[in-house]
Amino acid sequence: MSKDDDFKPSTGRLARFAKLASLSAKLSADVGARAMKRFARKDGEDESVSLLGQGAAEKLVATLGDLKGVAMKIGQTISMDPDLLTPEIRAVVAKLQNQAPPMPWPTVKQVITDELGRPPHEAYASFDEVPIASASLGQVHRAVTKDGVSVAVKVQYPDIARAIHSDLENLSTMVAMVATTSRLTQGKDYFRELQQGVLEELDYEVEAERSRRFAAALAPFPDLKVPKVFDELTAERVLTLEFFEGETLKEFLARGQAHSNDERFRIARLLTRVTWGPFLATGLVHADPHPGNFMLLPDGALGVLDFGAIKQMSDGWTFANRKLFTSLLGGPAYDCIGDSQKAGMVFDDATTARPFVQAVLDIACRAASAETFDYGTASINRDMRNHFLKHALSLGAIRPPKEAMQFFRCVAGMNQNLENLGAAGPFRAVFSELFATSLAAGRSLSTTW
Repeated sequence: MSKDDDFKPSTGRLARFAKLASLSAKLSADVGARAMKRFARKDGEDESVSLLGQGAAEKLVATLGDLKGVAMKIGQTISMDPDLLTPEIRAVVAKLQNQAPPMPWPTVKQVITDELGRPPHEAYASFDEVPIASASLGQVHRAVTKDGVSVAVKVQYPDIARAIHSDLENLSTMVAMVATTSRLTQGKDYFRELQQGVLEELDYEVEAERSRRFAAALAPFPDLKVPKVFDELTAERVLTLEFFEGETLKEFLARGQAHSNDERFRIARLLTRVTWGPFLATGLVHADPHPGNFMLLPDGALGVLDFGAIKQMSDGWTFANRKLFTSLLGGPAYDCIGDSQKAGMVFDDATTARPFVQAVLDIACRAASAETFDYGTASINRDMRNHFLKHALSLGAIRPPKEAMQFFRCVAGMNQNLENLGAAGPFRAVFSELFATSLAAGRSLSTTW
């Protein structure tokens, strides 16, 4: 068997399901024991108990890294959660963000030749055979164009589309079973929304167009940058972008709390702006905010990478959030039920839902509500998760619009990044500044209430 054959991820439904089932069995005992230790600790005792040990984390990385696709994307999400893993274990699992086992050079060469109609040495002036990053759908190589421009070339893994479809079919079966037994039939609609988003990430020409749209949305924010697309060197499975020099947020976080609060706050401000600025201005969100997708540039700006999961939110949802920000920053009160309904939320019993929804907004809006805020002690995602678990029946009686799934993915990911940074400072002023900039430069919406 060749090295190319060794590299290729399993693509069949049963083979991929079997690998995940085997992984689950191997991790369950470790996770169970650690969960019991967490819950058994007394007040005042050390809370830094990871749900994964070193060995289990390495097994998780090895299996999901080989599988790639949706399975690896789930691992990337786990690696961001400061409430599930200690910093040491999170650093191990974070390898899934851009350090998956790479495909060999002959395979890379063949994909480029098939997509661009000519081999790398003809398409580019030079092309590094060793990748600089490898993730769930493809890997990135450094190259130089015929015009002498340094670029990053994203090359999709062969057969990854089949692997993605297999993962989604397995998940679809599980979602259908849960929806049937729990009567949460709307779960199928939310899964289809996420499914469509993942499938769209397979087309790099779509990603190129989304990167241009996101760059336009960032125009009012000169400290946020998107790499230029080279259309003549881009196809369905090859994407060529301007090369950004710098340190990824993942690399910055790996050095822990060695940075000053001023530096961590500076970066936290940029992350807040890149999350909320384009959304409030145009309705666009970046729904894959793991730390490997942000780069700290030498000039102090934040570079944004990977645009497969850019989502255009509806005018109604965008308008509702503009109204919420107006309220948080001193404007008219936000009606957590009435305004949410206009944004597409559906409540079985609006009166009963009101205290639950208001509590959700109170948790979510803490950073914009206080003059100063400390993300190092924030636990926004943890408190939100606990609130949902404590009031599961209330949660089941509320149906957000399908599009909200990508929005929640964006915001939850931002909170995880900010909590991992752990900066303290005047975040209310950060939100006030970006909101004013967004409204001044943003497009008008069709929605008026």
